[in-house]
Parts: sequence; C-alpha cells; structure tokens
Amino acid sequence: MKRSMYGKFGGQFVPEVLMPALTELEEAYDKYKEDPEFLAELDYYMKEFAGRETPLYFAKNLSKKYGIKIYLKREDLVHGGAHKLNNTLGQALLAKYMGKERLIAETGAGQHGTATAMAAANMGFISEVYMGAKDVERQHMNVYRMELMGSRVNAVESGSKTLKDAINEALRDWVTNVENTHYLIGSVVGPHPYPMIVRDFQSVIGKEVKEQIMEKEGRYPDSIVACAGGGSNAMGIFHPFIEDKEVKLFPVEAGGKEMKTTEKEALHSSSLCAGEEGILQGAHTMILQDKYGQILESSSVSAGLDYSGVGPELAYLADIGRVTPCNVNDDEALEAFYELSRLEGIIPALESSHAVAYVMKMAKTGELGDLVVISLSGRGDKDLETVFKLKEEEEAKEGKEASL
Repeated sequence: MKRSMYGKFGGQFVPEVLMPALTELEEAYDKYKEDPEFLAELDYYMKEFAGRETPLYFAKNLSKKYGIKIYLKREDLVHGGAHKLNNTLGQALLAKYMGKERLIAETGAGQHGTATAMAAANMGFISEVYMGAKDVERQHMNVYRMELMGSRVNAVESGSKTLKDAINEALRDWVTNVENTHYLIGSVVGPHPYPMIVRDFQSVIGKEVKEQIMEKEGRYPDSIVACAGGGSNAMGIFHPFIEDKEVKLFPVEAGGKEMKTTEKEALHSSSLCAGEEGILQGAHTMILQDKYGQILESSSVSAGLDYSGVGPELAYLADIGRVTPCNVNDDEALEAFYELSRLEGIIPALESSHAVAYVMKMAKTGELGDLVVISLSGRGDKDLETVFKLKEEEEAKEGKEASL
C-alpha cells in the first residue's frame, strides 16, 4: 500500500493484481495533466461537447423568500444533465492517451453511467456499466439512455443492489480485464490516484465559481453548499476554495427517512455525520458499518446519494474541521425539489435538492452568511417518476386515513 493521500485517509487497499494498473494510471496522469496537447483537447471537449462554462445564476425568488442572496451553479446544464461529464471526458481522454480500448463504470442514479456512455460513444470506446438492480428499477430511463449510446448495462443483484455493490462488480471486471480496460470511477472514492484525478477534473466547477462570483458580487461567498454522496460534486466546487478560510463549506448528505429510534440504523446515507473509520472499495475513509465492521446498507430517496461511504479527502477535510458535514432527510429534500421548481422554474435532481433543502432550513439562522452558492449538480428529469410515485403513495395514504 502506498502512503495515504489525505492525512490518515486514502491509500490503496486493493488486490496485488491491480497495483500495476494503479501505478500505470498515476504515471499517465502525472504525464498528461500539464501536457498542452492533452489540455487543449480536453478544453475542446469541455466547451464544444459538454457546453462549459455553466452559468452562476442568481435565484432571485428563492433569495427573496429566504432573506439571503442565493446563487446556483448550474451544473444541471452540462450535456447529459449533470456534472458527471466533467470527469468522464477527462478520464476517457486519459484512457485514450494510455491506449485503452474499453471503459467500464459504476453508476447509482445513472448520471455517471450516462456520462460514461456519452464519452465512450464520442471517443470510440467499448463500454459497460454496472448498476445496482434497485437503481436500474428506479432509474430505468437512464438505463435506456446508456443502452441507446451503445453501452451494455449490467444489473447487480448482490447486497443492497445499489451503488456500493455496483462498484464491487466493476472492480471484479477490472481485475479480469486490466490490460485493455480503464475503470472510469465516477466519484472521489476508491484507491489512489482516483480521488485526486476525479477531484481535479471536477474542480472546473469551483474555478468557474471563483471568477463568476467576483464578477457578480466583487467578493467570495460566505458559504458554499453541495450535496455529497461519494463527493465528486462537492469536492469539485470546494477544492478551489480550500485555502480561502473565510468561505464556509457544507457537504450535505442524505439523511434518508427520519430516525424513529435511538438505535443506530442504516436508514440514512450520512457517512460523514454518522459513519466510522474503515476500508471501503480500496480506501480508508468514513463508512457506515456495524460493530463487527460489516458495511451497513444505506437508504435515500436519491439514488446518487445512496452510498455507504464517502471520498477520503472529504473525510479528511471533515476531520480537520475545514468542511462542516450536515444532512437533510427525504421529506426535506422533496420539499426543496418542489420549492425550487415552483419559485425558479428549475427542476433539480433529488441529489441537488438536498443542498437546496439545507439552505432553506438554515438561511435564517445566520450560519450560512448573507451570500451563498449552491452547487446544482444535476437536473431532475430523471427523478420525475420517483417523485410522482411518492406523491401517489402519499395521496393514497391520506385518502385511506381520511376514510377511517
């Protein structure tokens, strides 16, 4: 195992067979990350294919209602509907320079899988995506999108049938096909150098915010709020501000259903808030686990936040107090989903709704300050069926109670 990258967190806890692949990846990234030809090609894809830069939008109606200035970093406007393409374009291009022929990926909400399928189709790769069976069911339109672009989608039936299990299956594939295959990890998780690589490709979000907020307000925000599952969206907007200590950083995790007992249960996906140190998917980080060290199943209305761990750098930043972890529950996220849709005409992804919900809840406490940026990580089209079903269930429940 190599040294940890982020204090006591990070590292490379993987089978020996994968060490050469990780070394190859790290060496290639070190070689090309400052290469003018690579960067020029990546810039082309980011502008002409992904549609960057994305707007920093002043949410005037939301701001008026909640009494503070709220800006939305519109990653929902990236091609494909989420920030995920920033990373898949970068990694796919890196794989191309490395001479790989095949891409594999894991996905939760389907946005990373879709972004991988987009990059693979555009750059001529064979691609396969692993997705938990539970997520395949609740995000079947994204499954169709991936298949439409030529990617094979493998439904994972083991474990909790969500993102954690999809990652495990993708790792097994990579071990078998490491010579011609690049594993395109979608978040700041996994063994080094993945957390660093994904963070760097996603940092375009925060770099743009720095310039845009100075142009609009003449200063940095008091707070930046972003949803956090694995943490790619959060680290993407946070990282350029890490040294700007006057800017508070709030990663918002999924609180799942409201806890009904004091017993520690996996009714949430709050690894930073409720997790413990452990090893998950090749890295030492904060995870949800029982007293025997077994990974607990996470639960969230949002497929993209339904993960039992968090990226090691986020764990480190929480440990040293640079970020302030928090969470909101399913009902609060759904309320924010409706609120932003009605007030601003912007339908947010359920993942992003968690960040909006936290700002709604905390705006009047003074904790966030007077100027806040929310990373709107994705659009909510993919979640309309989920929200509609929940609405029907709630109406049916109310009707049944009224008839008693």
